[in-house]
Amino acid sequence: MGGRRVRPPFLYMLTSATAAQASPSESSGVGLSTAARGLVLVGATVIVVVVLIATKGYQPAAQATANGLVSGTYFALGAVGLALVFGVLRLVNFAHGDFLTFGAYSALLANAFFNLPIIVATAIAVAATAVLAAVLELAVWRPMRARRAGGLQLLLIAIGLAFVIRNGIQIAAGTEPRTLHVDITSAVSFLGGIRLGTTELAVVVIGLVALVLVAILLSISRLGKEMRALADNVSLAEVAGIDTGRVIIATWLVAGALAGLAGVLVAAAVGVLTPQFGFQLLLSLFAATILGGIGNAYGALAGGLLLGLAQEWSTLFIDPRWKLAVGFAILILTLLIRPNGLLGRPALK
Repeated sequence: MGGRRVRPPFLYMLTSATAAQASPSESSGVGLSTAARGLVLVGATVIVVVVLIATKGYQPAAQATANGLVSGTYFALGAVGLALVFGVLRLVNFAHGDFLTFGAYSALLANAFFNLPIIVATAIAVAATAVLAAVLELAVWRPMRARRAGGLQLLLIAIGLAFVIRNGIQIAAGTEPRTLHVDITSAVSFLGGIRLGTTELAVVVIGLVALVLVAILLSISRLGKEMRALADNVSLAEVAGIDTGRVIIATWLVAGALAGLAGVLVAAAVGVLTPQFGFQLLLSLFAATILGGIGNAYGALAGGLLLGLAQEWSTLFIDPRWKLAVGFAILILTLLIRPNGLLGRPALK
């Protein structure tokens, strides 16, 4: 009554179960479930670290691993938001990198110009980017879906929005490099001579906590189950009585918040931000999303961390200037062996 939608219990259970589970039959040809493949990835990562320590020494290998965790953390945060939007809406959001830029500059405005503490500035940036993503859904994406816009049209709109956001920031803030008011001098030493800047350590801790919270949201909350239901089968979710409009808005809010947080963490870790930095990160975010499994938020999380680690490990063997190319070489090799990504499910036949 009063416009409230009745949710048939058996249909909701069916939708949630379909979206929440990946049975062995949905896994790769080796017959491993998603959880098992995740454990295999963790084991393989540990083996690589052990081999690197044996061949390159403890300090260089451990330092590269620590550095990889820093970049992998913000790669994962950005990639999870990108994967959520694609998983629910099948939208390749080329403006996602500029969401990171918007978040970083929102924090810059609060931190450097209004002298607010960086924690408060980060919270403002997360909220502002989430609101931006939701506003664009209401003003652009929802009307275009109502008009049954095709994939090419939506792709062109996403590219256009990226230019609008980027150039708007450039007009407002200028093109010169800027920095947040964070501690970039002090460092923390760990066992064996590993050193991380205080800000870099904070980036890792905050980023990993955020990723754990997102994993909890997706796995046990009602909203997370509804998101996965939409990603699995929109028609069945609608029949089950799920308010798809509300879930889509929530998806954009979560994706925008993660992008805003990732942007602040990148700016804090790297030390310098320009209106172009989010666009420059976009290919790495796409690589992490595809590496983990397109549209799979858990896969994007793993893909981001692995991409960051692989790029830093490569500096033990080659010039650091080429580490970005190494990341993409690993992506290509992975897709040749497993086209659905490391944790992605094959398409149903």
